[in-house]
Amino acid sequence: MSKKTKNNSGGLVYSTNPNFLHTQETHEEEETTLAPEAQKLKVQLDSKQRAGKIVTLISGFIGTTDDLEALAKKLKMFCGTGGSAKDHQIIIQGDYKEKIVQQLKSWGYTRTTAK
Repeated sequence: MSKKTKNNSGGLVYSTNPNFLHTQETHEEEETTLAPEAQKLKVQLDSKQRAGKIVTLISGFIGTTDDLEALAKKLKMFCGTGGSAKDHQIIIQGDYKEKIVQQLKSWGYTRTTAK
């Protein structure tokens, strides 16, 4: 079986436009991270597509992925459980909604709400 090479043209195979110039789209990294008191975080429980296991989702974070991962690491250490940070969300394994809301407010995330 032969290896398939990835097409870096964004799906474009052929163009009939003689003036067409192919340009690569570059995705800029997020801007700067908002201050904790300006963040509007939502904390909720979720069990969809997780084989019935409950996780705590923290969404609404605006900032760089490094800062999102740092906050996720602090929350995982605080709860003593696993989790991850991806797609602008923090996923903490288990039901820690109230505990996380209280801790985020004590860290300065005053606009945190529980759903």
